[in-house]
Amino acid sequence: MPATVVLLHGFAGTGRAWDPVVERLDPERYTALAPDLRGHGGARGARLIGIGAVVDDVLAAAPARFALCGYSMGGRVALHVALAAPERIERLILVATTAGIEAEAERAARRDADERLAAFAESATIEQFADRWAAQPVFAGTPPEAARIWRADLLRNEPRALAAVLRGLGAGSMAPVWDRLPELTMPATVLAGQRDARYVAIGERLVERLPDAELVVVPGAGHGLPREAPEAIAAAIACG
Repeated sequence: MPATVVLLHGFAGTGRAWDPVVERLDPERYTALAPDLRGHGGARGARLIGIGAVVDDVLAAAPARFALCGYSMGGRVALHVALAAPERIERLILVATTAGIEAEAERAARRDADERLAAFAESATIEQFADRWAAQPVFAGTPPEAARIWRADLLRNEPRALAAVLRGLGAGSMAPVWDRLPELTMPATVLAGQRDARYVAIGERLVERLPDAELVVVPGAGHGLPREAPEAIAAAIACG
């Protein structure tokens, strides 16, 4: 019977963001479950949006035991899911993500930035929001085909719902869990793109804190690994 891998997308994505990864998984070995998280895609109308509710959604949709893979915001959610039910997680795959912002001043600054972006989203079209989101320096150098896949996924969202996500699941709103990482004793793989220097450094720190973890730096890739290097994520899932 195939093992289940639950795939959690990043902010302003949907479960369809994982299509390039799922296409590279052996269906005889893995069943992929890629839900739309609250405020995204088909779950755009779900409220309230907060980490507790999202964790409950994921655990309710998943089987008793599963591998868990999360990208960016989805990686932060994955850590909270794993901490809530570690006995259910067979393996953890963290993609271009962090365990949160520790410094209160930095977290407050991020909340302010997320609030400004949320206010913009409330009066923007989804095309305008996609343009602004994709223009961030962290996404510089995204290859054309990856950019095409990414934009198609961004446009599956609704900007006012994304504003609610920024307020409820933004990096400034979610509590950091760095001090709890030693509780996660399941095997873990942390991936970061070689061009994504900030997240390579964060990945090194994650591996230091997680008891059974390895870091994979993907050559030539940036922050958008599910669309830029899906084969690397599929390989990390398949190595379990």
